Amino acid sequence: MWTTEAEFMRGKDNARSGGEILIDQLSIHGVRHAFCVPGESYLAALDAFYGSDIALTVCRHESTAAIMAEAVGKTTGRPGICFVTRGPGATNASAGIHIARQDSSPMIVFVGQVGRDMRDREAFQELDYRAVFGSMAKWATEIDDPSRIPEIVSRAFHTACNGRPGPVVIALPEDMLRERVSVSDATAFEPVEIWPGLDDMSRLQKLLWAAKRPVALIGGSRWTEQASAALMRFAERFALPVATTFRRGHLFDAMHRCYAGDFGIGPNPKLLARVKGADLVLLIGGRFSEMPSQSYSVFDIPEPQTNLVHVHPGAEELGRVYHPHLAINAAPTAFCAALEGLQPPADIAWRGESDTAHADYLAWGEKATPVPGAVNLGEVMVWLRDNLPADAIMTQGAGNFSGWVHRFYRVRKFGGLVGATSGSMGYGLPAALAMQTLYRDRLVLCVAGDGDFLMTGQDFATAVQYKLPVIVLLADNGIYGTIRMHQERDYPGRVIATDLRNPDFVAYALAFGGYGAVVEKSADFPAAFAAARASGKPSIIRLKIDPEAITPTSTLTGIREKSLAGGGGSGSRT
Repeated sequence: MWTTEAEFMRGKDNARSGGEILIDQLSIHGVRHAFCVPGESYLAALDAFYGSDIALTVCRHESTAAIMAEAVGKTTGRPGICFVTRGPGATNASAGIHIARQDSSPMIVFVGQVGRDMRDREAFQELDYRAVFGSMAKWATEIDDPSRIPEIVSRAFHTACNGRPGPVVIALPEDMLRERVSVSDATAFEPVEIWPGLDDMSRLQKLLWAAKRPVALIGGSRWTEQASAALMRFAERFALPVATTFRRGHLFDAMHRCYAGDFGIGPNPKLLARVKGADLVLLIGGRFSEMPSQSYSVFDIPEPQTNLVHVHPGAEELGRVYHPHLAINAAPTAFCAALEGLQPPADIAWRGESDTAHADYLAWGEKATPVPGAVNLGEVMVWLRDNLPADAIMTQGAGNFSGWVHRFYRVRKFGGLVGATSGSMGYGLPAALAMQTLYRDRLVLCVAGDGDFLMTGQDFATAVQYKLPVIVLLADNGIYGTIRMHQERDYPGRVIATDLRNPDFVAYALAFGGYGAVVEKSADFPAAFAAARASGKPSIIRLKIDPEAITPTSTLTGIREKSLAGGGGSGSRT
């Protein structure tokens, strides 16, 4: 006996609506969480979630839904799933799509579309999704025929995950989702591993045996906890210094004796000198783009001044900017497994360098540097690294506040730091919501700036609705700090458009049904953090940061005076 009309219809003619076929494919491909803002343009798909085995999180803004999906793709290696409505819903989601592109994260965004009979008339909220997202997504398409849903969704999963991962955008005409057809399901997808050849590994071993000052830089995506562990074993055997690139600190245990530090924005000068002086650089997984390359200044382009071994899963990335001495087209997962077969030379010429590099790293971030104001974000980071559980997850948005995270916090576990290499503001809170959704039993905290937080701060309501007890550490200095820093450097004293008048963030948290506290001096932080955890609620801890404390080592006044002493910035007037 049929329990619902849909089951009756499906049993009678073996037909399903396009929406039902779509959600069935997601379930087959292993999706267990999806994120959305509802819209009338995909109601048939939304209805198909009813009673499915996929948990659906409803957000307050499409950028949050898209970023949550991106964060899931980034940390799990399987596509995060996002549903948004046509027109403004899709354009609101573009922030997350761009992050997925630059961060190489697998993600699939399903977008409602006008009915097929209305296309090309600029109907209500109509967009040409192939044109709008063609340069941002790995693949942007539209499904015209519901019988092709299994084929196209299967291709979307493979496209999002294989090679260099990235976002896929699929438009769904609303009448197509209502149409009923009989069609077979696709089989579950699995990512295709890309293994290095034996000749690749043989050449790499010879380069390592001939090296005097090697170093490894790791980044990108397609990593797993097993790959990270294999790389750490390799580093131990070879006594090889290893640095993580911009916002990829979760790929290597910060307390491992071979860890050399974070090679992102404002790295340890000793680490920068080490990389520039290396005679062999093993770049695994990353593209070595603008931020880790120090604005493309570390290596000559296109011919680096050192032996560069570039390992990347996307063949199109090998030689795109740098001409490597040895290019290895392989995923980090497969490559790190293959490293188990390499043997170090009997006499390692650089023995002791990994110990020195690690000691330099520890010294660089051992104690918080003094800054103006009663709250020192460095002291907060030092307290957190000494008191958080090893499996805690920290997320972050974009802003100068992140400099204290990278320098003073130490990530111990794979996946313990989630940030956007694209530098997208507003990332931290949605990423924290995604991580708490996946890992209910782990402590998740977000470090955000004031301007950064309010890009997506309305979705604190989502944290309350779904009982996600994330803790937001909100560095409130009343300015767009990064822009003010550049402003004082290039246009000293000519301040415009960077001051902020902020709400009472404690009252903000309470208004949503969460917990709020304010910290006015560093010594008050431990008690505020303990109270936030004890509340069991989503929490905001407002850290009152002096705007002069713009980096761990400089002040706004110092930057301005240095610029004026040098004759003024490019836009100064006398």
